[in-house]
Amino acid sequence: MAYVGDVSTRANLPQISPLAGEPIKRADAERLAGVLKAFADPARLRLLSLIQSTPEGEASVTDLTAPLGLSQPTVSHHLRILTEAGLLEREKRGVWAYYRLVPSAIATVAELLTPPRKRSTRRSR
Repeated sequence: MAYVGDVSTRANLPQISPLAGEPIKRADAERLAGVLKAFADPARLRLLSLIQSTPEGEASVTDLTAPLGLSQPTVSHHLRILTEAGLLEREKRGVWAYYRLVPSAIATVAELLTPPRKRSTRRSR
């Protein structure tokens, strides 16, 4: 799966939006679809929301199990998928791992899904 947040991933994601009016190449579509699959789960969307809404902007698995109502292994599985997609960063501190959003990764995906005409008008506002 592509790691959206780092510089090497920007080369891995399509340089052209699938909404740009030109056909997107199969390999580019597959890479983008891999990242979008990470978004396409209600528990993962909630995880992104829960992590972003914490005062520190980060959370550990133990912070997330109760609000989601899921077991620790299930939450860890979803966090791994989001991390592999490059949407979350993981920092190990002692025995705990803390997760935080990668804003540039989410912005890159949003940019690819915004039609070019909308991008230019949104920036000028």
